[in-house]
Amino acid sequence: MQKDFPLIALRRAEKIAPLSLEDYESTNGFVALKKALRESPVSVQEQIKKSGLRGRGGAGFPTGTKQHFTSSSSSDSHTKYVVCNADEGEPGTFKDKKIMETDPFALIEGMLIAAYAIGSNYGFVYIRGEYYSSIQNIQNAIDIAYKKNYLGKNILGTGFNFEMSIFLGAGSYLCGEELTLLESLEGKRGYPRIKPPFPAEKGLWGKPTLVNNVETFVHIPFIIEHGSERYARIGTKESKGTKLFCVSGPVKKTGVFELPMGITLKELIENVCGGMKNDKIFKGALIGGAAGTFVDSSFWDTPLAFETLKEKGATLGSGAVIVIDEDSCLYTLMASILSFFKHESCGKCVPCRVGCKILHDTCTRQSINEESLMFMQNQATYMAQTSLCPLGQSPVLPLTTFIKFFKNSL
Repeated sequence: MQKDFPLIALRRAEKIAPLSLEDYESTNGFVALKKALRESPVSVQEQIKKSGLRGRGGAGFPTGTKQHFTSSSSSDSHTKYVVCNADEGEPGTFKDKKIMETDPFALIEGMLIAAYAIGSNYGFVYIRGEYYSSIQNIQNAIDIAYKKNYLGKNILGTGFNFEMSIFLGAGSYLCGEELTLLESLEGKRGYPRIKPPFPAEKGLWGKPTLVNNVETFVHIPFIIEHGSERYARIGTKESKGTKLFCVSGPVKKTGVFELPMGITLKELIENVCGGMKNDKIFKGALIGGAAGTFVDSSFWDTPLAFETLKEKGATLGSGAVIVIDEDSCLYTLMASILSFFKHESCGKCVPCRVGCKILHDTCTRQSINEESLMFMQNQATYMAQTSLCPLGQSPVLPLTTFIKFFKNSL
């Protein structure tokens, strides 16, 4: 593990008063914004591109490329939007909550810089309604930023305008998917849209829209302040910067940890989390939450990065790491995942609506054997090929990796 990496997303966490603008400014808060506003939007975009920053919500799409697509999209009214996906509904994931509760101004600054880079004057934070403390902190920070002219008209006398507000989600996991989130933000039922078009071309109210999650936005000020080269030195060849890992399960120390991309499971569990609780044997982990992939002990020395996990058929996802020990009931865990998908399916498309129920019922009403596992895998594969959105396409990931590594453990 890299020894000299700087904290980025959590650099102020629990070190300053979250709603003290003075504390934030004393720790170089809004320095990056002021620097960006002295440069051209294209220059800011290029710095984000060169940094190698990729989305931290799960897909890992290059952030600078997404900014370029959004800024270059044509719109008859020239209106563009910036939307922060703070819905965070993935089981085992609670990193964005940590940021919003401890450093809300960092999110505002990151969104402001992104908005300037793409030519947007309007932004929304779509946040899940159960995140009471996060909602209060973000709203209070927005109010303070307006009073100090970090938001509103003619920001800091530069001629740049940006309005920001909060929109509360109603607890739908599906609304964590960007197009479904936009439907909800428009006041509609949270049903998925068919891609294409993508948000960068036709997003909120039909206008080009940049959608990133909280963790992604808070990396932007660091890049602008310290330079893309400094950022790119952290992490691996294709996965730059740091990542927030949400570790839960039978380890001695659980929580949110900011670490350089490429840390191994061994380093994460033994060095950061203090090892397995009660000195139990590590059996595996579910990486990326319910929509992630199971791995076994053969991944012990595998770097946790987009490209290294992909090479071995796994996914980094949101950064959730749910640890499994020798006593963990894998059947219960798999049944819980399928129950979650069944509950969260919106019902719009038949493959997902019916398929999630079939998977759950097969797992809970029949004895699990190789035949039933193969049936579930085939059903999940069909769902992945025919469902409208990522929810129906997700069960195949945990199921196939569960079968690959643990079918003999039931």
